[in-house]
Amino acid sequence: MTFRLYDSATRTTNDLDPVIPGQVSIYHCGLTVQSAPHVGHIRKEVVFDVLRRWLTHLGYQVKVVANVTDIDDKILAKSAEHGEEWYAWAYRFERELHKAYAALGCQPPTYEPRATGHVPEMIEMIETLIERGHAYPAPDGSGDVYFDVKSWPEYGRLSNQKVDDMAEAEDADPRGKRDPRDFALWKGHKAGEPETASWPTPWGRGRPGWHLECSAMAGKYLGDEFDIHGGGLDLRFPHHENELAQSTAAGKPFARVWMHNALVTMRGEKMSKSLGNGALVTEVTQTYPPRAVRLYLLAPHYRSIIEFAPDSLEEATAQLARIDSFVARAAEVADVPAGEVPTEFAAAMNDDLGTPAAVATVFTSIRQGNAAIEAGNTAEVGRILGEVRAMLSVLGLAIDDPVWADLAGSGDGDELRPVVDGLVQALLTQRADARARKDWAAADAIRDQLAGVGLKITDTPSGPRWELEG
Repeated sequence: MTFRLYDSATRTTNDLDPVIPGQVSIYHCGLTVQSAPHVGHIRKEVVFDVLRRWLTHLGYQVKVVANVTDIDDKILAKSAEHGEEWYAWAYRFERELHKAYAALGCQPPTYEPRATGHVPEMIEMIETLIERGHAYPAPDGSGDVYFDVKSWPEYGRLSNQKVDDMAEAEDADPRGKRDPRDFALWKGHKAGEPETASWPTPWGRGRPGWHLECSAMAGKYLGDEFDIHGGGLDLRFPHHENELAQSTAAGKPFARVWMHNALVTMRGEKMSKSLGNGALVTEVTQTYPPRAVRLYLLAPHYRSIIEFAPDSLEEATAQLARIDSFVARAAEVADVPAGEVPTEFAAAMNDDLGTPAAVATVFTSIRQGNAAIEAGNTAEVGRILGEVRAMLSVLGLAIDDPVWADLAGSGDGDELRPVVDGLVQALLTQRADARARKDWAAADAIRDQLAGVGLKITDTPSGPRWELEG
């Protein structure tokens, strides 16, 4: 069964054809670390984490590079506003980004380069573009260097636009531009900016343009041509359009497939720091279990918009409780064999990462597994449990996945489960003793006490079992 992926550049779904057979190289644009990440940012991380897990399941060797933009106009402005060094400000929120990765069970990238660590590669790329006639230094001596949009006839191919229909670029001052749509490869140092936020170049001191950073870093770690370039849909233009233009104009084939996930909205608007409607990952995972937040983000198709709503997160929390309840019940009555994902799950995932149908398959299997438990068919229970655990592993939802370890304080509470389990078991022992001496009132009082704090008690042939009400 062949994995097929929608290409945002051609607007077609095609078989994955890696540059190197058996290996898949992925670059997705990381966060500009100006403030703490919200759920809209982390949807992209979850999407590409599921992609990576599925490709690994298929037997590919997967390399993932996701950058950190640690120098930017907004970083300089916000750090100055708060009286903090720009690099300290950026590093603080880089750490917040890593916490958000971990909080939602995302495996770290193979490598995570910082923009400030790759200035030599950027200068080299600018020199190549100037030599080829696709870039020029501003004639006013400001130190700015621009990409000449009209020198590259393919500009606009990714976003399906014509140059003459585009608005002027917003990422640089208009000083020294030949055309208002030309975009900055390099930004000359300005009076009042920290000297530490500039590097020497043949055109004067300055700092990199946002678009140039990703082209340089993707090329360094994945080569002139690689398999998948991705990010949020809002990056397709101008960021990814500009990356594609400057890389191909420099003679590099660049990405074979472009993959864009849709946005998370709140009240119909894009979730955004600037709009002040971002639900921070740290806050959401204090209210809802992080695994449930992950389920909420991955269950819709990655190209579908998600409207952020408490009702949806509560539903995901209840769904996760049903998953965990089945796994716990099944493990009590059957061995846990190594399982393969069902063919329906594989077909869904191979069809442009079709997580809606894949998640539906999980719940179909759970219904069948619960029926097998009631029927006492332990062999069938074990088979289905193996399949469910294999599917949960691909989706990054298995409770025993190593990525969910070390999440103290994340809001999931798994680190406290042994303590809670010990306390509940002590009460269940008291309840069993009361039942043995036919003190039904005492037994019912203990059950009601546990129910009052949100625990459901189920009597099974192997003894009482507790779970969170869901």
